[in-house]
Amino acid sequence: MRMSDDKKPLGLRGGSGTSHVKQSFSHGRSKAVVVEKKRKRVIVPGKGGAAGGVGGRPAGISDAELDRRKRALAAAAAAEGERKAREEAETKARETERAERRAERDRKEREEEERQQALRAKEEAKKKAAEAPKKAPRAEEKPAAANDPAAAQAAAQRAEAGGRAAPKRDDQKKDNKQPRQQKGGGNDRRRSGKLTINQALAGGGNRQRSLASIKRKQERQRREMMGDAGGEREKVVRDVQVPEMITVQELANRMAEKTAAVVKALMTNGIMATQNQSIDADTAELIVEEFGHKVVRVSDADVEDAINVIEDDEADLEPRAPVITIMGHVDHGKTSVLDALRKTNVVSGEAGGITQHIGAYQITTEGGTLLTFLDTPGHAAFTSMRSRGAQVTDIVVLVVAANDGVMPQTIEAIAHAKAADVPLIIAINKMDVEGADPTRVRTDLLQHEVIVEAMSGEVQDVEISALKGTGLDNLLECIALQSELLELKANPNRAASGAVIEAKLDTGRGPVATVLVEAGTLKKGDIFVVGQQWGKVRALVDDQGKTITEAGPSRPVEVLGLNGTPEAGDVLNVVASEAEAREIADYRAQAAKDKKAAAGAGTTLDQLLAKAKADENVSELPILVKADVQGSTEAIVQAMEKVGNDEVRVRVLHSGVGAITESDVTLAEASGAPIIGFNVRANAPARNAANQKGVEIRYYSIIYDLVDDVKAAASGLLSAEVKETFIGYAKIKEVFKITGVGKIGGCEITEGVARRSAGVRLLRDNVVIHEGKLKTLKRFKDEVKEAQAGQECGMAFENYEDIRADDVIEIFETEEIERKLD
Repeated sequence: MRMSDDKKPLGLRGGSGTSHVKQSFSHGRSKAVVVEKKRKRVIVPGKGGAAGGVGGRPAGISDAELDRRKRALAAAAAAEGERKAREEAETKARETERAERRAERDRKEREEEERQQALRAKEEAKKKAAEAPKKAPRAEEKPAAANDPAAAQAAAQRAEAGGRAAPKRDDQKKDNKQPRQQKGGGNDRRRSGKLTINQALAGGGNRQRSLASIKRKQERQRREMMGDAGGEREKVVRDVQVPEMITVQELANRMAEKTAAVVKALMTNGIMATQNQSIDADTAELIVEEFGHKVVRVSDADVEDAINVIEDDEADLEPRAPVITIMGHVDHGKTSVLDALRKTNVVSGEAGGITQHIGAYQITTEGGTLLTFLDTPGHAAFTSMRSRGAQVTDIVVLVVAANDGVMPQTIEAIAHAKAADVPLIIAINKMDVEGADPTRVRTDLLQHEVIVEAMSGEVQDVEISALKGTGLDNLLECIALQSELLELKANPNRAASGAVIEAKLDTGRGPVATVLVEAGTLKKGDIFVVGQQWGKVRALVDDQGKTITEAGPSRPVEVLGLNGTPEAGDVLNVVASEAEAREIADYRAQAAKDKKAAAGAGTTLDQLLAKAKADENVSELPILVKADVQGSTEAIVQAMEKVGNDEVRVRVLHSGVGAITESDVTLAEASGAPIIGFNVRANAPARNAANQKGVEIRYYSIIYDLVDDVKAAASGLLSAEVKETFIGYAKIKEVFKITGVGKIGGCEITEGVARRSAGVRLLRDNVVIHEGKLKTLKRFKDEVKEAQAGQECGMAFENYEDIRADDVIEIFETEEIERKLD
């Protein structure tokens, strides 16, 4: 029965005036259906769609008609979904049937091929058996062929080919007369191609498929049956090392993935990066996990692992010489004691008679015992040197002058020894000097918790005289006894490690470091890293100036072969290769640079503005410092940091080791700073440049002279102290206004004196309302310099005329007094 158009659903109406319905579906939901008519466009909402027309409904449509249309659309959508599901099921069924037919066909072809191969093998065997009796008479008919080398070679080739040589033309003609075999027979020509040498020698008529070809075909069939037509191989999971920063290309190489795939994964995560750009470790970890690999986080600090931390076995340890550090106050005779022990005269070579460098020496006693001594400066500026000496020592010998007693640097040396937890031996020196009182020294030491044996304590004390040489044997006995109690041992058969006592830049030898070997044996040719520097031992020089080939534990030596001057106190370690040493040194240098940059990066804008505002009120004295050794440079810089107050300070623009160069002069000229040279001189180009550019270079050999001169120079930047002195009072009786002059106060000097050059303050009701200077001071009609108490005078202020009767004028004088830094 045919349904009329007006009774059909909206989407099924026909006729010339039939509406055209356009439907689209997304995730099972129908969008708005646009019904287009000839003269009218009606929008019918679907699920979640917006209603058209006035009030969300097309014009002229009732609720029943609207519900009917919605049901029609839902039925059409359900029918379309069922149709698609049915088509998909049919497609899958057809694909499965096709795959099964293909597999069955391949199986039959494989079985047919194996059957044909078996038939060909049987025919070949029959043919060889038939040809064997014919070849024997042919060889007998031509016995001369055995004597022919060419014939013998041809026969050998035929034998090697297994009797499959190409048949003669007569045989070929006979073969051509035979009937043609069916497809798949012995003369299969499907795989025939160009003739090769192997085919010519082997006959070329019975080519068979290789085993690899058969395996490849079977693999393709297996993948097709399992639905893996793309041929993706099994995923290989790798352990990917991810450092703190890594380039995209390097990350792809470590994962064995395509770089484009890694870039695409980054873009998917919202990171636009090319293959040469670097990404951080967290981003790299996300990408590695996305590709299914395992992440192994590594750090740049892992390069330090190249330095082996060796735990020595007790069986490998051998006795070593003790390291003794001589400490005490300046001018208490430390170097003199060491000279008396070594029978040398080091003190005569020191500027000003004081030690300003840390020295390392090794001596042999009369009993054959080796002792290593470190001599430290006693000046207050060399605190860091004394601290380093206490850190690397086994025993501290504290030298105290019997006529001077315990002094500030003596107390500091006691503190360093306690911090390093090393035993003390008190050497009371200068017993030959008049006024020597060792008992006072022992009593003063009690205040610092140092109790000597003479006062029932545990600290050994010896009375000596370095000048007369008395008591030195007792001092050596105390040192030997203390070293026996410590049982000092080290392993000499391992990679060497030691501490840098001092470092300098020598003109002829380059960077030189004085190293105290603590463990192992340092040999010529060893590759080492020390602080931010590295090198290869080019030469070893002992304290006597002799070149040696190796240095064992507790031996101080000068090491040549560094690429730069290390810091005093750095640790020297021997490594396996030059590449490792360079990598460790570069990492340490970069880490120090990053630390320095991070120190300033954490400052907020408010802090920077506050600092800039504070710096406006502070005067700076910039200087450049060059010294002979690293320890002296460090001591001078630390001393300069202590010079100054809230108004003035000293800023070290640059410090270094070695001679003053032309680049130092250039920097000094740009910053307007003098150059301080401590035990160094400027080279010829630097001197000429300094003369041309007017740069001041000052040379010093005694550190306290240097500090005093810098203090005096910094004191010149201090603003002078203004001292105010009261000299008198005046009271205004009447105010007069004079044309061309202004207001003049008729005053009476009530106290003191009024001077024309003095400063004045105007007081009204005991409140200061103006401070300035006098413009005029007159007695009657004459200008005068001063007026005494009880006299009357006329006064006028500079740039101020608001004066009234009964105002009081305070008169005072100021005086500027120069200030000095403490």
